[in-house]
Amino acid sequence: MDLLQAIAEKNIDRVKSILVDNPNLVSKEALFEAARTGSLELVRYLVEYSRISLNEFDDHHRNVLHYAAKCGSVDVFRYLVEKCGMDPFEGDQSLKTSWDIVHETGAKEIEEYLEEHYGHKYEDYYRNPVRTGFFPDPSICRVGDDYYMVNSSFIFFPCIPISHSRDLIHWEIIGHAITNPDWAYLDELEGGRGYWAPDISFYEGKFYITATYRLNDVPPVYRRQMVVSSDKPQGPYSKPVFIDEDGIDPSIFNDDDGKRYMLLNRGARIFELDKTGTKKISEAQLLFYGDHKRAPEGPHLYKKDGYYYLLEAEGGTGPGHRVTVSRSKELFGNYEPCPYNPIMRQEDPDAALQRCGHGDLVETQDGRWYMVYLCGRSIGKGYSILGRETALDPVTWTADGWPIVNNLKGPSAMQVKPYADSMGEGQSGISECGLPFDYMTPRPFKKGDVLYDEETGTFLVKGSRAPLSSVDGRNIVLRRQTAFSFVYEVTLVIPEMSESQSAGITGYYDENTYLEFGITSRGGKLYLYSNEHIGDEDSYEIAQEAIPFGTKSVRLKMTADYLERKLSYYIDGSDSERLFTTLDNVYYLCDEGIKRGKRFTGALVGMYAFAGEDDLIVKFTKEWYSF
Repeated sequence: MDLLQAIAEKNIDRVKSILVDNPNLVSKEALFEAARTGSLELVRYLVEYSRISLNEFDDHHRNVLHYAAKCGSVDVFRYLVEKCGMDPFEGDQSLKTSWDIVHETGAKEIEEYLEEHYGHKYEDYYRNPVRTGFFPDPSICRVGDDYYMVNSSFIFFPCIPISHSRDLIHWEIIGHAITNPDWAYLDELEGGRGYWAPDISFYEGKFYITATYRLNDVPPVYRRQMVVSSDKPQGPYSKPVFIDEDGIDPSIFNDDDGKRYMLLNRGARIFELDKTGTKKISEAQLLFYGDHKRAPEGPHLYKKDGYYYLLEAEGGTGPGHRVTVSRSKELFGNYEPCPYNPIMRQEDPDAALQRCGHGDLVETQDGRWYMVYLCGRSIGKGYSILGRETALDPVTWTADGWPIVNNLKGPSAMQVKPYADSMGEGQSGISECGLPFDYMTPRPFKKGDVLYDEETGTFLVKGSRAPLSSVDGRNIVLRRQTAFSFVYEVTLVIPEMSESQSAGITGYYDENTYLEFGITSRGGKLYLYSNEHIGDEDSYEIAQEAIPFGTKSVRLKMTADYLERKLSYYIDGSDSERLFTTLDNVYYLCDEGIKRGKRFTGALVGMYAFAGEDDLIVKFTKEWYSF
């Protein structure tokens, strides 16, 4: 009888005999099997007398507590939590916690124990990330009972989404910092450039948003700092003003004496602004380079209890990303690094939430503190296809006056809600540029080139003269991919098309990497086709048979399952789904997909139309995205 069989049969005497003779036979599989049996005697023996480690995970990054959650034994579960320090809020690769498993399996005794032990019901918790998909570099401010957050938009238009929440968990876009295409200044910029790391603040009745305007790598100017303002959080905002100070990740700090300052990297440099927040009136000087000393950026300054607290992102935007803090009694004094640094970092290289950093603090109206920060979830061979997302964790202040995030345990998968059932009113609507709030285009479109009818949900897209592979490609209407698995469908009303024109749906990252699925005109006939564009290479697949003459519409469908895309279609409203092709690995729709240019965004889905030299207007109806 081998060890696993003895454990499965709960034969404790045989288990002891085997391990006494050969203690090296113990394995994580043995521990997981013991937990699954629900035998406290077996679990205690392996934990207390064998050579097993409790820092063991299976292929789905589940630990022993995930297995104990399935057994239904409250005694085993309590022992692992209370005597072994296992955390029921630790998530697996899908961010599923052991409490999730308890809840799903209906293990009533364990759930009652968890509710009593932690003082909250299962429904009292939220999940990270709180903003899924391409929402990087968050900055937050509170005005009264309302929270406002901005995120980077890079070359996408309208620029810099502004989101609103009443509970820090449920967020809706309410506007953008730049909605006038003439004020965007994105036309010549390569993917990954544009507006980086915005900051939102409130000062004397006005909202201020600043961001780095990142140009192409053409000397002498690579970076400028942009500032807009409005008396309404949703806008409209003023015409952008640019400050010529090199650096990235600006933020505005308003001191008690009424003076205003801008901070930006490297490290944390600071210079004074005029009252309007738009003019630099002193030279920049270094406050503090940073604690970790590698890629210090994202500086934010706060004043509390007589100290200036300086928050920085360090370690680069990859696995070493982190948040550190330092403080000084004087604004221009010497900053002392926190002894608990980094106050946020993912230490587990195999955990679901990675590259955690670039944080911003906010105080609630009742004196609690939280930090929003970016994170990324990887699949396959390290592909963060959803881009960098926004997470939230509580901040507590130590007895010696330092802020620490989530008790220094790194990012949480499951956390107590800041407010109970306080979603507020959902916001939806149309941006001043004419697109629904959740939609964007690569660089601005010209007036009339993209039209949206809110009543019917119909998009009219004028075909672009340039293809999707060009920075001059326009009229690609996109929305964020917010889940690893989803279904995206659009009905395309077939227009008259000239030779080589095309239109359809896309999985899009930038002009360097995307996929197309739609119709194209070849030799006077229309054909379904797909294309994967990776770098400079195209991989076309064109249907052998033409679309039947007289067809009025084709419903295009993209079904995603992590890195796989199934492309299928329906003809003229038919319920008969026809498979066109399956793409096994769309790894290229993420930051890590290829090494070319600046890749800091995330996967999107949407509609496109390519006209070439002739005119083309395409009608898209019944768009549907579900995950």
